[in-house]
Order: sequence, then structure tokens, then C-alpha cells
Amino acid sequence: MQEITQIRGLSLWIFFIPLGAINFCLFISQNPGFLENTIFVVDQIGRSNFSIPYLDGSLSISRASRTYPQYLIFKPSMIITAILLYYYWKNNNELVNKLYSSNLNYKFKTFGILSAVFLAIHSIFLGIKFDIQIYKLFRRVVLLLFIIFELIAQGYLVYHFYKLKMKLEKYINKKILMLKIILVSILVLVAFLSVPTLVTKGNTHFKHALEWNYFIGVLFFYLLSRFFWKRTT
Repeated sequence: MQEITQIRGLSLWIFFIPLGAINFCLFISQNPGFLENTIFVVDQIGRSNFSIPYLDGSLSISRASRTYPQYLIFKPSMIITAILLYYYWKNNNELVNKLYSSNLNYKFKTFGILSAVFLAIHSIFLGIKFDIQIYKLFRRVVLLLFIIFELIAQGYLVYHFYKLKMKLEKYINKKILMLKIILVSILVLVAFLSVPTLVTKGNTHFKHALEWNYFIGVLFFYLLSRFFWKRTT
């Protein structure tokens, strides 16, 4: 099936582009000396000492990515990822329609495309400074909606593939399907358990470490998608 070939390719790009972008921004943040005496001098706010934020939560993705020149990498990468997400969910919808012999816009497509839209909006507004409290709230809400819609889309998609697993037997790896179910379940559980901590002040390092690891967890869903589908001709 053509959709399977496209989904396999899109999955890898969706995983590696944002993963590479945030870690490259982190590298620049921790090694600003490489860009001294160039037009890409790193903004003071975007500089940090060496650390592993995945473990110690020493800085947020936002701080590592929102200042010059890191945003020149982060913003285009996330917008490209959002475009790829649109096609990923669109192709999955077409594939499920073929399998069900239907012509519907399934909920995973709707929520998946909405997550892509909010990722693009978040990327565009990241680093723009407005000293207005409602603007800061707007940014947080946009990021939260991206995560919520992404989880809902992933959950619905896994649900449909689980229902279709017998029909898809020659196309999929059932072990990867179970891994995807476990991954989505863990992401949802962690989201619920983290709410009390996230809505209270303090625990900054924990929040930052959670942010880095959670984002990787969301991306890992797409890496699994690459291995979920067997190669087709």
C-alpha cells in the first residue's frame, strides 16, 4: 500500500527533525564560544553551563531554543515537523478508510492535525516578548493543547489498529503495536500524575526534566511507527 510507504518515511522525519533541533539548540546553549566573533553570537539568556537537562532539569527547552541564534534552528524545524504531522495523520486516515472500506475523517486525523497546528503556533510565538500576562497564559495553553491533542490522536490511532490487527497481520509487527499501546498508556498516566506538581509553584528542575523526557516520549511514538509497518512493495 502506498500509504504505508509514506507513513514509514514520514515517521522517521517526524522523530529525527525535532529531536535533532532541540539537542542542537542545547549544544549551542552550552557551547556559545563556538559562535563568538560571528554574526551568530549567542544571546546571554540562551547561554548555560554544561548539564544533562533530561536528568537534572537545569534548563527548559524554551530557554535553550527561544533566543538568537537557536530560534533560527528551532522555529523552522518545528514548523516543518507540523507540516509532516499533517501528512502523517492524513495518510493514516486514508489507510484506515481503505481497511474499513469507508470515507470518513476519523477522530485521530482531526486531533492529529490540531496538534500540528498548535505546534506551529507555539513555534511561531516562542521568543516573541510581550509583557502581558494573558500572552504568557496563551503560550502555555497552546503548548498544553498540542500535548493533549497529540495524545488523543495517538490513542485513537492505536485503538483502530488494535481493532484491525487481524486484517493487518501481514503488514504490521504486533509486538510494536503492543509497545505503542504501552507507550501511549504511560504518557497519559504520567500526564495525569504530573498535574498536581505542574500547577503548583516550585519544582522547577523536575518540570524541566519532565518537559525534555516527555517530548522525547511523544516523538518515540513516531519512531515506533517506522518499525510498526513492514516494508511493502
